[in-house]
Amino acid sequence: MEPVTTTLKPKKRSETATRTGAVKENIISCGIDGLDKILSGGFPRNCFYLVQGDPGSGKTTLALQFLLQGVRRGERVFYITLSETKQELLQVAESHGWSLTDIPLLDLSAIESLLRPEAQTTVFHSSEMEEVRLSGPSRLVFDSLSEFRLMAETPLRYRRALLNLKKQFADNHCTVLLLDDKMDNDRIGADPHILSLAHGVIGMEQLSPEYGVSRRRLRVLKMRGIQFSEGYHDYVIETGGLRVFPRLVAAEHHTDFHRKPVLSGLADLDALFGGGLDRGTTTLILGPAGTGKSTLALQYAVQSARRGENGLSFTFDETRAVVLARARALNLDLEPHLESGVLRLEQVDPAEISPGEFASRIVSAVQAGCKVVIIDSLNGYLNAMPGERYLNNQLHELCSYLNQQGVLTLLIMAQHGLLLAAQAPVDLSYLADTVVYLRYFEASGEVKQALSVIKKRSGPHEKTIREFKLEPGKGIRIGQPLREFQAVLAGVPEFVGRREQIMEPHADS
Repeated sequence: MEPVTTTLKPKKRSETATRTGAVKENIISCGIDGLDKILSGGFPRNCFYLVQGDPGSGKTTLALQFLLQGVRRGERVFYITLSETKQELLQVAESHGWSLTDIPLLDLSAIESLLRPEAQTTVFHSSEMEEVRLSGPSRLVFDSLSEFRLMAETPLRYRRALLNLKKQFADNHCTVLLLDDKMDNDRIGADPHILSLAHGVIGMEQLSPEYGVSRRRLRVLKMRGIQFSEGYHDYVIETGGLRVFPRLVAAEHHTDFHRKPVLSGLADLDALFGGGLDRGTTTLILGPAGTGKSTLALQYAVQSARRGENGLSFTFDETRAVVLARARALNLDLEPHLESGVLRLEQVDPAEISPGEFASRIVSAVQAGCKVVIIDSLNGYLNAMPGERYLNNQLHELCSYLNQQGVLTLLIMAQHGLLLAAQAPVDLSYLADTVVYLRYFEASGEVKQALSVIKKRSGPHEKTIREFKLEPGKGIRIGQPLREFQAVLAGVPEFVGRREQIMEPHADS
């Protein structure tokens, strides 16, 4: 017998488009933009989903947003509650400015429903299920499985009831969210009955640090049929519902840009950097307190604003008023650029923001055209988010994202100690493409500052140590290389030159 040869024809463009459209048709939005992004568009239709989490983590709020999205799309929805009364649900909705008028509600929260004679043989009365069936919902929320488990009494009866529910709603082409409290204090997903039956599982957590607001995060443990973003994602509950911040993955964001130097407006400073700092790089400015790190960063922000490029500066350590006053005294007039919106200055309150929300603010600014980002300082950033075990990794991902978007990123870190060998609280120099070191030194009975570039990955740089001076009303001055000094970086410099080689104040300053 001769072999049969099969030729596979390439799919036509229209067939591919039709199939892609069909996939999108089978996905429904959950009503939360960030969660939709994590789920590659939303939930697959007509399936069972478990939303499990701590009390107060926002399960009910998520469920209501899911149903309200269905109402906006003209779909029929239904809410079955065994845990919260109708009045309690209305209070939740009112706190967010929502109306539940278009959401039918079956309230089974009364304890009498658990004690009726029918409860000995069936979890739900037939009339209750008939009410749901007649409504014909395409979206349904079941709140919660904790009471459902109590009503079923035995594991076997509980599993049979779950199977029966799944079959009934699947026959009616309904997408169901099952809400449930976390089974134990250590992990999500301890109920094997629902885990095996659910098409997808979302875990929600509420963490309580020793200081500051509660931190909330979620993760998708399981979701059949679609690709989703794994790992933990921060979210907040605010007026209007949940706002989810998908974990930033730098590899998913690439932008073509021309890597050209960003000038500071000071010729001597640009020469020290080998022609300027390059766009799409991260610069770490190190030094003890008071050496002028923030002023150096603001010099780039102001100069970029003068060129019409948007900039964003986050201040963790100083108030907005102090930053403006200090800049004004050094002839760095920020107010006109802040008023025009070209430059933004955001004060970050300690312990009031999660890493995910902070990264989301930066991403939004970059998408709006921001070209310069300043984080002042990393000490404040690390202290504002205590208990975050992988904060360095998240900062690395953030810097990688900014570099790939062609943004000039300036990170400021204060070192401990003033005149002796200063040390940084953590070593983050590996994150930076360029490292700038500011230092105190003593000459003729005066405390002065020195500036040097330790490394620059993107090109050559001057390896000298120059005097760095902040003059009221004049701003930044860069002196000549300190060739007559030895051991400046060691913290114990020795002057071997002449007094006139040291930079003096301007005569009119």
